[in-house]
Amino acid sequence: MKHGKKYTEAAKLVDRATFYEPNDAIALVKKTATAKFDETIEVHIRTGCDGRHAEQQIRGAVVLPNGTGKTVRVLVFAKGDKLSEAEAAGADYVGGEELIPKIQNDGWLDFDVVVATPDMMGVVGRLGKVLGPKGLMPNPKAGTVTMDVAKAIADIKAGKIEYRLDKTNIVHVPVGKASFTEEALQENFNALMDAIVKARPSALKGQYLRSITLTSTMGPGVKVSVAKF
Repeated sequence: MKHGKKYTEAAKLVDRATFYEPNDAIALVKKTATAKFDETIEVHIRTGCDGRHAEQQIRGAVVLPNGTGKTVRVLVFAKGDKLSEAEAAGADYVGGEELIPKIQNDGWLDFDVVVATPDMMGVVGRLGKVLGPKGLMPNPKAGTVTMDVAKAIADIKAGKIEYRLDKTNIVHVPVGKASFTEEALQENFNALMDAIVKARPSALKGQYLRSITLTSTMGPGVKVSVAKF
């Protein structure tokens, strides 16, 4: 893969053989984010889990203290007074059964997170084939299936992110933007890592965290020491 001049210059700042302390890694990732737009800073955590076994799955959510720097569009499936509660709490889209054909047939996906009240899951379930592969299916573990829609919306808007294993047992999550201060990124990173460490499956034998890499959208990966976790 051929990289551009900016990437090549940035990559020279990173020692591929070094495992950096988190604060040094964050400083380096900020330094190597040289794109013209505000790059997203992401963490990639390779685990020793085997996601094919239900008891080794990792899935949950954490509110990043300084948010993600991204405006999140929330769709809420509800009925009755929960509809007005969701609207009042700042949901971007609110509705029920009438939204199904719009998503299923018209391919409408102008939202980032879906919240549903438990009594709507029968309806939302029909969208499994559309929402599932995109990671948009509401889930009680992530706090997106709830009767307290106002709290769910407030948390999401404040910077709540979901984490889960992908097919290769890696967790990929954003922890902010390159424009954030090092302190803000450090606080977000620590909040995420606390949640991930607590989410260790009890059924797992052997090493839990295999590797941690920090990267910006267009920059090189920076390896983080897993020793302290």
